[in-house]
Amino acid sequence: MKKNDISNYFGFVEMLKKQLKYPFSFLNKGKKSIEAWRKEAKERVFDLMAFRPKDVPFRARVHGKAELDGVVIEDVSYDLSYGPKVKAYFLYPKYRTGKLPAIFVLHDHGGYKYFGKEKVTEFPGEYPLLKDFRNEYYGGRAYANELAKRGFAVLVIDLFMWGSRKFDPEYITDALMPELKGKKRGSEEYIKKYNRNCANHEGQVTKHLLNAGTTLQGVFSYEDRRGVDYLLTRKEIDPGRIGCVGLSGGGLRTVYLAGLDERIKCAVCVGFMSTYSEFLNNKTSCHTWMLNLPHLSRFLDFPDLVSLRVPAPLMVQYDIHDGLYTIKGQRDADKRLQSIYAKAGKKENYKGIFYPGPHKFDLPMQEDAFDWFEKWLQ
Repeated sequence: MKKNDISNYFGFVEMLKKQLKYPFSFLNKGKKSIEAWRKEAKERVFDLMAFRPKDVPFRARVHGKAELDGVVIEDVSYDLSYGPKVKAYFLYPKYRTGKLPAIFVLHDHGGYKYFGKEKVTEFPGEYPLLKDFRNEYYGGRAYANELAKRGFAVLVIDLFMWGSRKFDPEYITDALMPELKGKKRGSEEYIKKYNRNCANHEGQVTKHLLNAGTTLQGVFSYEDRRGVDYLLTRKEIDPGRIGCVGLSGGGLRTVYLAGLDERIKCAVCVGFMSTYSEFLNNKTSCHTWMLNLPHLSRFLDFPDLVSLRVPAPLMVQYDIHDGLYTIKGQRDADKRLQSIYAKAGKKENYKGIFYPGPHKFDLPMQEDAFDWFEKWLQ
């Protein structure tokens, strides 16, 4: 037996995999209409997420504006019913006419929680560390700005646990963030150690949420849907032309947001797609397990989740040498999505593209994504 994540119990997991039948998949929907199937499947997912807080007034504010290369960047905030305010960037071209199509850019996980929205947005006076991060994962480009240059309004929020909504170490027990003691807050050393310490703290957060009867993915998904709510308050945008895109953890957020929110008319998922069967083939150690929704695989395969939007346009971008997934898992997911869109009679509305190289959203991938948005939203 070759080495794997769970040693001599690998056969046990293989036995469990055979029980995965995905009864709520579109491929198994039988004679139900698409709308009846979609309604039933979504309700099951929302039940599993177990997080439906009360909405509160936005009390939205614009704290300041900056201009960079013909793009206006607004520093905005709005309220949730819990935790700190959501801080966000809202970008749009300085010179514009009429209502703009909008893209909700979903920042990644990246093992990098000190910043959120800043990872994909260039702004005056930013930290040099952010450029290093973009060079590694985004071809050196702040792609939220690039989308605004191309005529889109763009929203980027700080998600729960990231950026302005991260946990304050001052109130966390020292055992969970031991490396921060005595370090200057905001220094390069502090930021790197904060990100490293968060890897363990994320598990503590998930434990508390599960013990409270809810899920981390429920919180993430709610906050992204709340972001769409905020977008709809902006007079600059056309509410009938909203898209979303994200890499890695942002790709996972895309799967949930695009699959569950019909206001998203076009979506691009980057670097987070596989079948559940292949998630279990010696790749689980590469992922943050807390991002998984408990028991979802009893009802849907992972590609089925984003297919809840069928026949609305969807692009999935796969990195052939991505260390987070098996190539079989990626190709099986692509075939499954092709089959779903073909069954819906709209095979041209799905596009899966495979790129050489590791986990990333580089310039060629971005250009393909931008073309997809321009095709369907402009």
